[in-house]
Amino acid sequence: MPAEKEQELKKIKEEVLNCRKCVLYKTRAYPVIGEGNHQAKIVFVGEGPGASEDRTGHPFCGAAGKILDELLNAVEIKREEIYICNILKCRAPENRDPRTEEIEACTPYLEKQIEIISPEVICPLGNFATRFIFKKYNLKGQLEGISKIHGKVFEPQIAAEDVQNSLFEQKRRGIKEVKIIPLYHPAVATYNANMKEVLKEDFKILEKFK
Repeated sequence: MPAEKEQELKKIKEEVLNCRKCVLYKTRAYPVIGEGNHQAKIVFVGEGPGASEDRTGHPFCGAAGKILDELLNAVEIKREEIYICNILKCRAPENRDPRTEEIEACTPYLEKQIEIISPEVICPLGNFATRFIFKKYNLKGQLEGISKIHGKVFEPQIAAEDVQNSLFEQKRRGIKEVKIIPLYHPAVATYNANMKEVLKEDFKILEKFK
């Protein structure tokens, strides 16, 4: 199974490297495909690459990445134990918000990554990632701003019409129960140092899943 996962994720990498589905490929330096443990219990989903990530091709390697590392260390989770990816694989110019057509073009790669890794927990970071994950796992009715739902545990609600969706197939077949835990994006602590304590408190819930 590990070798099979490796091969499937490699296919996604090749697809992203050759992707021309939206305009962002024209301005990117490197796509940021995803990184970490292919057997991870916890998957973090950010919004999109920043300048440092675009320059290196590695997720969360800038200021927000340093905050993320600090948060993980606080709950004794090693970065190599988790998997990190984003809604968008390519940086949006000037770090503007992702556009609807860009999200629609790029997220099938994310869906495949989640399906292959099959984590126990998905942690969307910030509003854009949370909105997408809640929609995919039929949690739209419980969606609120990240300031209201951060650090809470949600379980997917599977509607009959969704059982054919690959993201729901694993749960329907009883392979693994997945939990959704939305969190503030670590970047908030770079703008407001007081938010780091809020993030640290939220991250404590991950200790039971490591």
